[in-house]
Amino acid sequence: MNKFAASVGLIALGVSAVQADTIPGMDASKPWSVSATLRGFYDDNVGTVSGAKRDSFGIEVSPSIGINWSPDPTTHLVFGYLYSAKYYDRKPPGNSDNWDQTHTLNLALDHAFSERYQVKVHDSFVIGQEPDTLRAGNAFATFQRIPGDNVRNYGGIDFDAQITRELGFEIGYANAFYDYSASGAILDDSVIGGVIASPSGVLDRVEHSVHLDARWTIQPETIGIIGAQYRTVNYTADEPIGLSASSPSGFIFSDNRNFHEYYAYVGADHTFRPDLTGSARIGARYTDFYNDPNGNGSGWGPYAAINARWTYLPDSYVELGLTEDVSATDLVGSSADTRGFTSSAETTVVYGSINHKFTPKLRGSALGQFQNSSYNGGSFDSTSEQDFLVGLNLTYQFTPHFSSELGYNYDRLESSIPGRKFDRNRVYIGVTASY
Repeated sequence: MNKFAASVGLIALGVSAVQADTIPGMDASKPWSVSATLRGFYDDNVGTVSGAKRDSFGIEVSPSIGINWSPDPTTHLVFGYLYSAKYYDRKPPGNSDNWDQTHTLNLALDHAFSERYQVKVHDSFVIGQEPDTLRAGNAFATFQRIPGDNVRNYGGIDFDAQITRELGFEIGYANAFYDYSASGAILDDSVIGGVIASPSGVLDRVEHSVHLDARWTIQPETIGIIGAQYRTVNYTADEPIGLSASSPSGFIFSDNRNFHEYYAYVGADHTFRPDLTGSARIGARYTDFYNDPNGNGSGWGPYAAINARWTYLPDSYVELGLTEDVSATDLVGSSADTRGFTSSAETTVVYGSINHKFTPKLRGSALGQFQNSSYNGGSFDSTSEQDFLVGLNLTYQFTPHFSSELGYNYDRLESSIPGRKFDRNRVYIGVTASY
């Protein structure tokens, strides 16, 4: 499995069922499994910078363990832990040494109280540096690699109740937590905004969301959805991130970007045929930046989450999707004039992936994602950036316990903002022993 790039689209619909094959270290056909991977890699832009790139060769060692447990037909638990240690022959910018260490823990639990009532729990915890591992959904809040032991946790619980043959409800809660290790703003009159904000200052936050969906079975293969969701985002670093003439203190602080969101949407889950399924949620949302001293940014916007999956051959499938929402950003764009500061990004993400089984021993995958981020407020108001991500992977299974892999990842950020534009190429080759 390609450990450099996240599986884009994996969280587009949330964790709707326990899927052992989406958890690192887990072989879905076995109650438990262990594995160890050794890779060599080359990264031509370790620091994800616009100017002078620093390239590096390296070695990665990655053991993992997985548990797939069903004590009875009503309960299913899967757990996976993956550890990665990467050594770079040239120290990455911002690192204290030549090593990166990443920890990934995933957990999913389904339990059916009866045929009409069930609960689903999921959690994903990461300590890492790469932007694709530190996001909780499809959208990137930052496109840069950030050194340090940065923490992201995303979890949730959903309760489903089928009240009648046609009518059901789903109520759910989700929480996302971000804690970046680099903290402490630097006051500098030579930079725009007068403050060099830390990653912690602009990205540390806690997100809570609660949703309630009414589900109507129109036909056995079609379920109509009417739903509402409340989301609140609270920035937690309590650091200055910019200057502001309208603020009593003269500074913009992390929590000035706090906001509430209120969603209303309709949609459907539809099984076109046994090998083709789709889901859509389309609606509107109101975003309230209640803590902005300039009173900017609040208003209405679109919301969408669309996903389709086609299993065209056994063990071979295509997945496509689109999401539209407000997301966090590492840009501040503070200004002393009435434009204030950049509070968020209006983010559209289009993603797709294909997994193909060429032979019983040879498998391949390709994934791609495009993200358009249009920024709200500040000196970057209405400015857009486009991010492109491509990942290719081939795996050959020599024996049931030994395989090899070859892969390539490409990242590109198109931006008119000085110092932001970059591209990055990564290639790797490795072997995995598993049991």
